[in-house]
Amino acid sequence: MKRFLLLLLIIIYGGFSVYTLYQQRRRPAVTILSASPIKSLRAAAEKALEGVEGTYGIAVKSLKTGEAYFLNEHQSLEAGSLYKLWVLAAVTQKIEAGELKEDESLSQSVRHLNTAFGISPEAAELTDGQVTLTVAQALTQMITISHNYATYLLVEKIGNPSIRDFLKANDLTESFLEDSPRTTPADLALFFEKLYKGQLSSPEGTRQMLDLLKKQTLNDKLSKYLPDKIDVAHKTGEIDYLTHDAGLVFSGRGDYIIAVMSESDFPPGAEERIALISKSIYDYFQANP
Repeated sequence: MKRFLLLLLIIIYGGFSVYTLYQQRRRPAVTILSASPIKSLRAAAEKALEGVEGTYGIAVKSLKTGEAYFLNEHQSLEAGSLYKLWVLAAVTQKIEAGELKEDESLSQSVRHLNTAFGISPEAAELTDGQVTLTVAQALTQMITISHNYATYLLVEKIGNPSIRDFLKANDLTESFLEDSPRTTPADLALFFEKLYKGQLSSPEGTRQMLDLLKKQTLNDKLSKYLPDKIDVAHKTGEIDYLTHDAGLVFSGRGDYIIAVMSESDFPPGAEERIALISKSIYDYFQANP
């Protein structure tokens, strides 16, 4: 009897095992699907903007296909150091016109510059001494490290009317050189498109401006997550609760313009957001040349 029961259990267990194996073989394999590739420039930008706090203005344009994305592109914000782009171009034009020489020495006391540009003692980066630079040195320091006193020397030399004339001549109608310069993502994109196409200067002047902008040392925004091999000719701007970055990305699969301006309660977070926006746009253009 015991042998019979043992044999019966073996038959039942064996049958169940065969059935289980059969059912497993019939069951379709599970496929893990990867995330769908982003199909539009808008989707790439909106993906990077998910959960954003604060106000952002964005202008992006492919210089290969013309594909573009804009968000609050005409919203005017204080420019911070972005106005130094206008100074760069206006000074370059003066050099080309023979009105200024790259090796010309510019020198002024810090006290004079602070007074002339309305810098209060509390806000002054420097309070005493002399600032002496050649025009070429001042341009380099103004762009690559955003040196304010190098900028003051150049602006005092060429005068505000020259900068306003530059803005007017190049249809930068949303940019204003006042006590607090203002601009928009749309105007920044227009500036960089004209620069890229050689419409702001001669071929040599264009090359020199682009070379300076590519040597930018403040790279915690647009450049932060891009490959080191990628050239980015750009300029940053920060003032109070605003932080911006705008420029040209020279990608092997198509160059493009990107300008991002922001205003928020936490500028460091906005800087990281700008870096993420830049990376998302770069990835899109790499996948969709």
